[in-house]
Amino acid sequence: MDSYRNSDPPPPIMQGSPPQMALPKLDWDRPPWNRWAFLHIREFLPTIEVWRGNGHRHRFERAETDLDALPVEDSEGRPTTLAGLLDETYTDGFLVLKHGKIAYERYFNGMDERTLHLSQSMAKSVTGTVFGILVGRGLIDPAKPVTAYLPELGETGWAGASVQHVLDMTTGVRFSEEYTDRYSDIGQVDVATGWKPVPPDSDPNFQWPSHLFELILGLKDRARPHGAEFEYRSIETDVLAFIMERVTGKRLARLVSEELWQKLGADESACFTVDSAGYALADGGFNATLRDYGRFGQLILDNGRGIVPAEWIEATRNGRHGPDFNPSLPEGSYHNQFWIENPRSRALICRGVFGQMIHIDWDTSMVVVKLSTYPDFSNVAYSVATLKAVHAIAKALG
Repeated sequence: MDSYRNSDPPPPIMQGSPPQMALPKLDWDRPPWNRWAFLHIREFLPTIEVWRGNGHRHRFERAETDLDALPVEDSEGRPTTLAGLLDETYTDGFLVLKHGKIAYERYFNGMDERTLHLSQSMAKSVTGTVFGILVGRGLIDPAKPVTAYLPELGETGWAGASVQHVLDMTTGVRFSEEYTDRYSDIGQVDVATGWKPVPPDSDPNFQWPSHLFELILGLKDRARPHGAEFEYRSIETDVLAFIMERVTGKRLARLVSEELWQKLGADESACFTVDSAGYALADGGFNATLRDYGRFGQLILDNGRGIVPAEWIEATRNGRHGPDFNPSLPEGSYHNQFWIENPRSRALICRGVFGQMIHIDWDTSMVVVKLSTYPDFSNVAYSVATLKAVHAIAKALG
């Protein structure tokens, strides 16, 4: 079924009692269903709260500029406006922070300031940031082998890999990130984490993992030597989360709450989706509000404010760059669970499939958050146009 843009009449997904168009369990993240689902995860998946605590709320000052008519390029390089691009790219929420103040904020598709939106792989950067806090505290040494913390992985493809290899996704572990193949490793993650049921037409002899750690223990093969090259694989982040849980004795949701969410002054409690063993999905199951994603980005831009070690953030901004690193980041790099835009600005980017982004740029003192529900897992043209728009916004705001 085709998706719909914000300028189109929306279909009645999950509207009415009973709903006229009920969410299909097998395809909730596919169009057009994802346009509703990413904003309502707690209504159909098991989740655990990431408590914001009883502390202060970091209130943003506002210094707003109407950027709706700002000239930018659309996904085909044609002239349009920022408002037009946000509509073209299935935007749910868009926020610009300049010098820590709200310069521009827009909501679409039924989203508002309290709506928790699925982060997809931006969750990796949240997880990596808390990992950096634990490293700074001396609880984890990235130079040590993974098996120093998870000895069970000695019988898997991670044997011989360092923790830093996992942080940078440069282990040699064979893992297929083919999103459209339900039998791929990432397809099995969907089942193991409870995101999807076992496909009704699946091979009855196929052994589906019952939870995520079981899947990790089953990854025995290596495609290359550890450290040889970067390959994006979501499962690496989950290995990091299990290390964090093992060394602290705390579950991931509690760690993110205590070490990050309670300290950055979040407006709302966030949440993670959880599997049948209670594991919170570190690689993509985090949900938060638009402004709280902005608060997270601003914390990084402010060099951690004593919450995250400044040296960890500085180190994260240095990676092995291109050429032809990624279709939408040709001069990019990846380090400590963040993308790096290029070697000049060293701007950090959190990215997730279907169009999630936090762009953090020290040169412009700007954080941009875009929450989306693309019809496709990835769209290079949309991503490139969005980055060009970010730079146009920076120029307009001076």
